[in-house]
Amino acid sequence: MKKKWLLLLIGAFAVGIATNITLQHKKDSDQQADAKRQIEETSSAVLFGENDNPIAIFDQQDSRTRIVYFGFTRCPDVCPTSLAMLAGALNQIDESSKTTIRPLFISLDPERDAAAASAEYAHYFHPMIEGLSAPLDVTTPLAHRYGVIFRKTELEGSKLGYTLDHSSYFYFLKPDGTLIEKVPHTLTPAPIIEAIKRLNNQG
Repeated sequence: MKKKWLLLLIGAFAVGIATNITLQHKKDSDQQADAKRQIEETSSAVLFGENDNPIAIFDQQDSRTRIVYFGFTRCPDVCPTSLAMLAGALNQIDESSKTTIRPLFISLDPERDAAAASAEYAHYFHPMIEGLSAPLDVTTPLAHRYGVIFRKTELEGSKLGYTLDHSSYFYFLKPDGTLIEKVPHTLTPAPIIEAIKRLNNQG
């Protein structure tokens, strides 16, 4: 009798393991499908920049590495600090290195950030930084492709009405949008400069 129960327990254990493996495979497969869908949705993403010009940010005829920062123009502290650090890095690298990169600021707040406002804001920090905007159905999948987290938070009693809480990274991307590396929020240009040097050394 004990042997029978033991066999039943072993069988149940084996079934449990097999079920877990199957579920994990399905989860992995679903995640891969989601990632593939995100790439397909965003590979031809068109945003709008200065003078409302449409910009295909993953135009592979442009071989420069994209350095992308997602934020919004009314950000009180994180965005200005990050873009100031990016500007500092651009001011410290040599002219040859500048020709290999394309810095982009992408607004997550198209409700208030028209293309002209995003472009003006980005140029305030450095003329090389392109400011871009597009409807959320364009920018949200693009942001999610790289793991950007952002959410709208209402501000009671404030003229601003709301703010955006968002993650703060510099995303270094190949011309086709493939992520090379990301540099977290920094209070010095050094990590950005080092990342640019690594890319140029690899090239």
